[in-house]
Amino acid sequence: MTVRGLSHRRVIIVGAGQAGLAVAAALKNEGLVPQRDFTVIDANTHGQRSWATRWHSMLLLSDASHSAISAWPFPGDQSRHPRVDEMEEYLAAVESALGVATMWGIRANGVDRVGSGSTLMLSTTEGPVQTRNVVCATGSAAQPRVPGWAARLDIAGPVLHSAQYSFPRQIPQGDVLIIGDGVSGLQIAQELVHSHVVTLSTRARATVDARRLPHTRRPVSSAWSMTRRKKLRREADHAELRQRGVTIASAAVETNGPEVLFEDGARTAPRSVIFATGYVPGDTWLPQSFRDGAPGRRLRGATALPGLFVAGIPGYSRPGADSLAGVARDATAIARQIMNRP
Repeated sequence: MTVRGLSHRRVIIVGAGQAGLAVAAALKNEGLVPQRDFTVIDANTHGQRSWATRWHSMLLLSDASHSAISAWPFPGDQSRHPRVDEMEEYLAAVESALGVATMWGIRANGVDRVGSGSTLMLSTTEGPVQTRNVVCATGSAAQPRVPGWAARLDIAGPVLHSAQYSFPRQIPQGDVLIIGDGVSGLQIAQELVHSHVVTLSTRARATVDARRLPHTRRPVSSAWSMTRRKKLRREADHAELRQRGVTIASAAVETNGPEVLFEDGARTAPRSVIFATGYVPGDTWLPQSFRDGAPGRRLRGATALPGLFVAGIPGYSRPGADSLAGVARDATAIARQIMNRP
């Protein structure tokens, strides 16, 4: 199928990761047929999802029972935390089971309304495509986020984002500073402490992040409660890392070239630095006016442009929308909204 042949499909899903496949599953459940009624495009090379860029030993935060797209259970022990290579294989299996033939290597550059009707024009690297509905499923972790001062670091070893880290042999012997104590920072510190002198720089302040909470059927009563539980979990993580030999430092805030300066006035001169400072969402190809209006939407995944939806990015939905359980809820709501559109 060529891009020209995509025109006038009812839905085009941009992104073939878990968000895109969850939407595809929800659309198929509503009676739509892959390739005939909807299709999926993805900017990556054939079959390479973002999980392929994570470090080799990375484990999912959720266990297998909470890491699956509805109707396709994750294989194996449901209590274990799957590796990223298992997630890659799982998503490929779901794609095949759905009958989705993703068009790889096609990047979405923009989307706009055609006249005053219900048609949208999706701009891609292969040319414009008309459709009635577009779903942005390019993820909440599309591009690495690093502080502005990172470019001024002048050290002997590598300066990496966690997205570029693969295994301990990649990091020269000596002191390594990991900046960010989220899931990535914690797991990388646990791995490197066996072969390196590791310092973990914590965040400036705790933020509400429902993904770090244990899975529960009971709603969390308040943002304060979630923040408190997160703080307790971080303190336990730090205590365990200290026992293993990791030095815990305050937030890294600046550099003078060879040294990194911390929030409490301390400083260090590491040989290598790994930024585990998170990602920015993959919604930069959406019109700025719709991105600005994302917060506070009443309908999951809806935007101010009729026919344009976003799956798997909390700013367009609710906290936790970037988890597999959250994106499944987004996908179901988006599919229903699409079916109700003219």
